[in-house]
Amino acid sequence: MKFLNEILGTEFPIIQGGMANIATGSFAADCSNAGGFGLIGVGGMNADALKKEISICREKTDKPFGVNIMLMNPDVDNLARAVIDEGIKVVTTGAGNPGKYMDAWKAAGIMVIPVVAAPILAKHLEDCGADAVIAEGTESGGHVGEMTTMTLVPQVCDTVKIPVIAAGGIADNRQFKAAMALGAVGVQVGTCLLGSFECPIHDNYKQAIIKAKGSDTVVTGRSVNAPVRILKNKMARQYVKEEKAGASRDELEKFTLGSLRRAVFDGDTDTGSLMAGQTCGQITGLRSLREIFESIARI
Repeated sequence: MKFLNEILGTEFPIIQGGMANIATGSFAADCSNAGGFGLIGVGGMNADALKKEISICREKTDKPFGVNIMLMNPDVDNLARAVIDEGIKVVTTGAGNPGKYMDAWKAAGIMVIPVVAAPILAKHLEDCGADAVIAEGTESGGHVGEMTTMTLVPQVCDTVKIPVIAAGGIADNRQFKAAMALGAVGVQVGTCLLGSFECPIHDNYKQAIIKAKGSDTVVTGRSVNAPVRILKNKMARQYVKEEKAGASRDELEKFTLGSLRRAVFDGDTDTGSLMAGQTCGQITGLRSLREIFESIARI
């Protein structure tokens, strides 16, 4: 089976995670120019906003890049059409089943790579026509599943015949080699890229990541089926307190509404949602994207 860099036409077998409000067209281009595979993360974008970001990305790079579509996005039907209209060649998906769009995407020659958190979903999506899957363990930042990367990746590899990309808890060469040993053809990373010079998040967010230890994250929202891993802060502590007291999903959403944007753009480290995986404890300073990719994927 080919390695991820051979499949995607990149220098390194590394995909940049499609982080909402962070994975802009400009950042995706920076990641592609550094040798990885950049992704534009639609997050809360509509189709028009996505088209603008695609244009920005194409202005900054002639290297391969793709789009990550969160299927819970209210404008998802138009986003699904936009990637076809814009000639995007690779789409990754999260937060749902992309089966509804699979035929149209495949007819347009798009490589479809869903993110999965369980082997049974990986098998279902393979049967639906997925070209590969990203097996993301619960160590990752943002929306998470239950299985760890160490247990998820080999089970997905044993379940499907298509390529498997490992994600969650990968930030250095040791973890990259472990992922490959588990059967992955490459990796997707996110948290370690928050510690790059090029990353567009507020400097307060970057400094919070640098100061954090591996035990400084918490998963909020498990009780209401909306698990998200973030750094512990004032908002996270209040959220967990209310969650333990039995608060409803609507009651808990008052803490998270607009919280990611506050963290990314305003640098609000008290009430902002500082999404980060457990590899935050490995980030000790800022580096270039190129340096990060080289340090992960060196032989």
